[in-house]
Amino acid sequence: MKNLVLFMLLLCYFISNAQKKEVTITLDLISKDIYMLTGQGGNIGVLKNEKGLFIIDDQFARLSDKILTKLKTISDQPITMVANTHFHGDHTGGNENMANQGATIFAQKNVRSRIEKNQKEKGKFNPKSLPVITFDEGLQLYFENENINAFHVHNAHTDGDAIIYFANGNVLHMGDTFFNGRYPYIDLNSGGSIEGYIKASEKALMIANSDTKIIPGHGALATKKDLESFLTMLKTITNTIKKEVDAGKSEEEVKNNTALTSVYDTKGFGDGFINSERIRQTIYLSLTK
Repeated sequence: MKNLVLFMLLLCYFISNAQKKEVTITLDLISKDIYMLTGQGGNIGVLKNEKGLFIIDDQFARLSDKILTKLKTISDQPITMVANTHFHGDHTGGNENMANQGATIFAQKNVRSRIEKNQKEKGKFNPKSLPVITFDEGLQLYFENENINAFHVHNAHTDGDAIIYFANGNVLHMGDTFFNGRYPYIDLNSGGSIEGYIKASEKALMIANSDTKIIPGHGALATKKDLESFLTMLKTITNTIKKEVDAGKSEEEVKNNTALTSVYDTKGFGDGFINSERIRQTIYLSLTK
């Protein structure tokens, strides 16, 4: 519990500091009528269609004006739909602003429940920020130029994760079930688990082919090969830590044993938000809870 409280305090500190920095919004065409927008927070997917703009995630509320301005460079049409890949604020913080623009927000059903619960606990309930359409296992959307499939992946990053596939453009948005080139943040307190995280990558690899462009929740645009390498990393470290668990090693022993992740630490996987110590501890706790 002490470690968890410390981690949450550090998380709030890093988010607070990050939000004070000037943010540059970039928009890149990655397939016909499909774009990737980066700024601060989760990567945003964009589809230009006959009804306007369909976007995946919307980062922080304070960035909405910048995001809307950048999107105007590809279309004067409004944002009509927003898909949330999960409930974390760096992916859903702009929900209210997008809803005020006329967008309909949808997500896996646990996303709405968790946003609502968090708001009520803080005494700041705001129905405009909630998804108004929810699904359980999957959802299909059909536009003139694109067919979209959203799939719920269970207990991966959270308990409400969705990966979203643009079938015609062959683009897959994975939300935070994929941190490209980095150790992932697995939110154990919100239903996440290492087993589910691995299964999410395996499901995504069943959808993707060698030409698929993959938008991670964080990190650069990726390929199937990048995701395969990421999955190998997850399985390798998990198997290594499981052996430690089976041998009766404690949480502290695993957390402090740098040899368990050294191969990937040298490749820079621990240089992101989740360092090597934290990923060892997270996987240990996921395997033993």
